[in-house]
Amino acid sequence: IGKLCPKLQSVSIKDCILVGDHGVSSLLSSTSSLLSKVKFQGLNITDFSLAVIGHYGKSVTNLMLSGLQNVSEKGFWVMGNAQGLQKLVSLTITSCRGVTDVSLEAMGKGCANLRQMCLRRCCFISDDGLVAFAKSAGSLESLQLEECNRITQSGTIGVLSNCSLKSLTVVKCMGIKDISSEVPLSCCNSLKSLSVRNCPGFGTAGLAVVGRLCPQLQHVDLSGLCGITDAGLLPLLESCEAGLVKVNLSGCLNITDKVVLALTRLHGGTLELLNLDGCRRITDASLMAIAESCVFLSDLDVSRSAVTDSGVAALSRAEQLNLQVLSFSGCSRVSNKSLPSLKKLGKTLLGLNLQHCNSISSRTVELLVETLWKCDILF
Repeated sequence: IGKLCPKLQSVSIKDCILVGDHGVSSLLSSTSSLLSKVKFQGLNITDFSLAVIGHYGKSVTNLMLSGLQNVSEKGFWVMGNAQGLQKLVSLTITSCRGVTDVSLEAMGKGCANLRQMCLRRCCFISDDGLVAFAKSAGSLESLQLEECNRITQSGTIGVLSNCSLKSLTVVKCMGIKDISSEVPLSCCNSLKSLSVRNCPGFGTAGLAVVGRLCPQLQHVDLSGLCGITDAGLLPLLESCEAGLVKVNLSGCLNITDKVVLALTRLHGGTLELLNLDGCRRITDASLMAIAESCVFLSDLDVSRSAVTDSGVAALSRAEQLNLQVLSFSGCSRVSNKSLPSLKKLGKTLLGLNLQHCNSISSRTVELLVETLWKCDILF
């Protein structure tokens, strides 16, 4: 393939245990002029192959390395220091023991145009390595950390303080603990998108730090954070100066209508997506506030909440509202009485979720399906 496919631009080799250094190095050295996308997963390659990638990957823009158990710290260090990955834009590394603080910093220094970095299950990376990487990767715009359990709140704050990130995603990082910071922090005005998902240690103090650090946030995803409360969220909402556009609070069990009332009052003019799935303390008061204040909202999810027919009616009376996706899944207090309201809302809807709404009969659903023929209805 390396010799006879001179126009090869993308290669993905996954779980081929008989593919080793000789094949990978031959392929890369033969196709280095055009090869731009490379994915190696579950191969028996060693440091040698990564050195070849670092030297010959002059056209590589997207690189994904996963489950490379025989590659050590030296391999990733050489890959970064070889200086061949100057065009690399996106790098994803999953379950590779060779990714350490030292090798991560080398990759940051060697990949001058790296804009997107994703690290999954890299258990030897600590705060020091992450901050050093952020300082050296001058073009970095997007960072995703998943199941990197040695990373703490100090590391994420250090990253935000030392580079011009636009997007930060932290998922299932069990080392994140709620520690309040009294140290003066430099603002990260570049950050537009923050996603902290399923990190049980992240709570009120962490939100307060984020609020002080990132005043230009537009997209916030805090799904699965059971520990956050109204007291933690309200200061964050007040500190966002740019106007929030997308907010996902699904699974935040303890938030109440206070949060939604503040959100609509402060950001009703910019909000386009709001997910409150599983927020069991959200009631009709939230839907009334949304109906009054949200001008551009197109996607609303209040599944498994405490809303009733009255809230649905309030939504339907809002003249400025043009919802396209609406979910009441699991809302047992929304009943057949909402049929006229749902018909009215359905004039703009493309998707309506009524699954597990036990108080809505199959006949009501049939009437909706007949009337709202443009809308995809789940029931």
